[in-house]
Amino acid sequence: MEEKLEQIEETKQPKRKRKGCRIFAILGMILLLVAAGFVFFKFYFVFGSGVKAGELNLFVYKGYVFKTYEGRLIQAGYNSKNSNATIQSNEFNFSVKDEDVAKQLERCAGKFVELHYKEYLGTLPWRGMSKYVVDSVYSVSAVKEPVPVELPAVVPNEVL
Repeated sequence: MEEKLEQIEETKQPKRKRKGCRIFAILGMILLLVAAGFVFFKFYFVFGSGVKAGELNLFVYKGYVFKTYEGRLIQAGYNSKNSNATIQSNEFNFSVKDEDVAKQLERCAGKFVELHYKEYLGTLPWRGMSKYVVDSVYSVSAVKEPVPVELPAVVPNEVL
């Protein structure tokens, strides 16, 4: 009788270990799924997309390990932060991962371009240094010189 009780106790202990292993396996799978979801959301989920237009100022192919195409678009506009509403330039830094788009942009330095881009929440070294990735070029045209505006020669007394 005692031998049977010992055999029953011996068979119960491995089941407890198996139950603990199952719990750790389930927790491990949950953590793995959460980590995979985070990586997808942070680096592969397209947060936004749109079109930017301006003068293509810089377009280079650079990098230590991962060579990527990087560019800078200069957009003219008004500075709404300043009460004088002065003219300012906004820089739009972007990356390009498509070779055909990169070859097209290499020939457009100094021209007015319209670019379609995708915005990601994080950067990947093989995708570029910017979270904005240009995927197509809508149009290319010569830069239009701004028309000079004549300022009044006399300052009104109200301003003083």
